[in-house]
Amino acid sequence: MPVIQSQLDPHSAEFVRNHAAMLAGVEQLRRLEQVVLEKAAQVQGKFEQRGQLLPRQRLNLLLDPGAPFLELASLAGYKLHDDKDGSGAGAGLIAGIGSVSGVRVLVVANNSAIKGGTISPSGLHKTLRLQQIAMENKLPVITLAESGGANLNYAAQIFVEGARSFANQARMSAMGLPQITVVHGSATAGGAYQPGLSDYVVMVRDKSRLFLAGPPLLKAATGEIATEEELGGALMHAQVAGTAEYLAENDADGIRLAREIISLLAWNAQQPPQPERTWTEPHYPADELLGLVPDDPKKPYDVGEIIARIADGSNFLAFKSEFDPQTVCGHLHIRGHAVGMIGNNGPITPKGASKAAQFIQLCDQSRTPLLFLHNTTGFMVGTEAERQGVIKHGAKMIQAVANARVPKLTLVVGGSYGAGNYAMCGRGLDPRFIFAWPNSHTAVMGGAQAGKVLRIVAEATQIRNGLSPDPKALDLLEQTTAQQLDRQSTALYGSANLWDDGLIDPRQTRSLLGLLLDICHEAERRALQPNSFGVARF
Repeated sequence: MPVIQSQLDPHSAEFVRNHAAMLAGVEQLRRLEQVVLEKAAQVQGKFEQRGQLLPRQRLNLLLDPGAPFLELASLAGYKLHDDKDGSGAGAGLIAGIGSVSGVRVLVVANNSAIKGGTISPSGLHKTLRLQQIAMENKLPVITLAESGGANLNYAAQIFVEGARSFANQARMSAMGLPQITVVHGSATAGGAYQPGLSDYVVMVRDKSRLFLAGPPLLKAATGEIATEEELGGALMHAQVAGTAEYLAENDADGIRLAREIISLLAWNAQQPPQPERTWTEPHYPADELLGLVPDDPKKPYDVGEIIARIADGSNFLAFKSEFDPQTVCGHLHIRGHAVGMIGNNGPITPKGASKAAQFIQLCDQSRTPLLFLHNTTGFMVGTEAERQGVIKHGAKMIQAVANARVPKLTLVVGGSYGAGNYAMCGRGLDPRFIFAWPNSHTAVMGGAQAGKVLRIVAEATQIRNGLSPDPKALDLLEQTTAQQLDRQSTALYGSANLWDDGLIDPRQTRSLLGLLLDICHEAERRALQPNSFGVARF
């Protein structure tokens, strides 16, 4: 396979400028994550007084030491709803894919150190996304539960769709995906059904509470007076109601039990043996990924320079390289996994869309996972493009993306605009995983372009109605529109709204993709033991 010969000059002024801008984006990402950690640390004393561990301490105790952990959607909900200071990033949940007792699992911990772990609309949407990831990748789920339940300020936005999370739990059980929940504190009303719908429930003596109605609501509704322990304590659920299978003495003991349960499921026993993968590292350093993509999304770059720094041995076999080079397709390996890659060196033309659609179908035929590297202004527009059938051929590419059965991984490295976002397997086309670089942009179009469009439309409307256009008003409309779209196109805005599964340091791209391909490959080989209705409690 040909080796890419990099043309990058890491000493050029443009590279240095790009490197500094991207590094600033990475540093901002780390600062935002640190805000959440510092906010949780402020209540550590309260947790210790109650004899409890902080949520992230619980998570660290659950995971196998030294094994990789991929945190998901760490910025979901950032500055949304009632998050004033950014400490709500993560939407009340700490979640990711890691190893527990040698088993790859999805782990979810209610971040009860911040606002009691209450769930906002972003928290619900993150939960649904996590459940989708678990089902698509055949991952057991371990939940470390302690939550004040739904944020009642947003109850109307959560209530109806919240049922979907319960339906997903029932379906996961029926699929044969084990769900283990350790109840560390209180779980009330709808929150009680999360452990109730799990396959294994661990409760902590004198700490856990499960009830549909707490003592205040019970008294208001029926007049009955009961203590929390009588109504839904761990001992009652272990000895009387039978909701809990296991009774732990403290947080650490509950986590020990969760690790034992997952180890006794023989989850990996039926997997066929997998030969050890070997590979050659790329010829170029990962640090150079910081300086490749211009901070200005209007400036072009060569996607081949990214491929050279993530592909095994920097090897890449281009597909139809002489046929519309603006859409780049080809084969490579990442940490021993065969991958079909589609990237952008410009807008998607009718020819580029046709080439990509054919390549996607070939990868689907050979069961080769697909990787999409976004940096596109969208589909080519204009009289010539329309005459060449850009709508028809663009639809062909979207058809191929939507219906391809192989795992699809998406990485937004630059701009992702218009229907190009769809054709390149953006969030709406259901990639198996989607991540973004900190300085990337996603929007229907650029802010300046949107401002000009609205200005032209408004001016034409005024003239049609017999009015004299007001230049100052049109200037203001153009400027405010551009500012709004630019603000809503940033990587941080997109990640807060769950347009991706997280922002990453570009230098981690290769290791991330290798881990994601491992997860997808394991899922493809795993046979589940489904039943009709899931495991019911008796």
